[in-house]
Amino acid sequence: MRICGKNVFNECNPKKIRKVMISSKFSDKDIMNKIKDNKIKYVVSDQSELDHMMVHNQGIIIEVDDYEYKSLSDISKEENLVVMLDHLEDPHNFGAIIRSCEARGIKSIIIPKDRSVVVNDTVMKTSAGALNHVNVVMVTNLVDAMNKLKDVGFYVYAAEADGQDFRKVDYADKILLVIGSEGFGLSRLVRQNADQIISIPMKGEVNSLNASVSAGILMYGIGEL
Repeated sequence: MRICGKNVFNECNPKKIRKVMISSKFSDKDIMNKIKDNKIKYVVSDQSELDHMMVHNQGIIIEVDDYEYKSLSDISKEENLVVMLDHLEDPHNFGAIIRSCEARGIKSIIIPKDRSVVVNDTVMKTSAGALNHVNVVMVTNLVDAMNKLKDVGFYVYAAEADGQDFRKVDYADKILLVIGSEGFGLSRLVRQNADQIISIPMKGEVNSLNASVSAGILMYGIGEL
């Protein structure tokens, strides 16, 4: 996988970097020292070559190992708030949600294998390093994953416009928070298998929020900090 940018490089684990491509005009001494100190393979190229590969690269492109997804069994018994994304599509939203989860102390985010955003270069860049501290769990079937978490004590709260005001809910000790996709909300089976539908009250004329904004409000508004 190719990712780019100075901040992204600084957030990478040097052991997972395969190669770095830098512009002949690149002048960040700290990054160059880090490359040499960690004995990272690097290639000097014309800026035009880098721009052809990735835009807005800041003169550095990094080749890293593909992201290693976790499984449902990797979720710790100590975790009491887990986020599930029901076929989210926008990598910028995904990256922003990862950042919010990391700030909130949430360790696991569940996504489906099919018809969903995955961890790519945009997600890595948008998450601004938070991906190093949050596990992304990929599952074949969201409903099966929900039911398995129910079996170990999780109560499923899914966000939708017609649910109960999230501020007035008496929450369980272990929470699975489900956020729907940008265009379609919750899928039918996920909604049917949720224990409770919750909503963010709206007073404006638009009556809709970006998925990452909704996720941030809810993950900070429910459960204990």
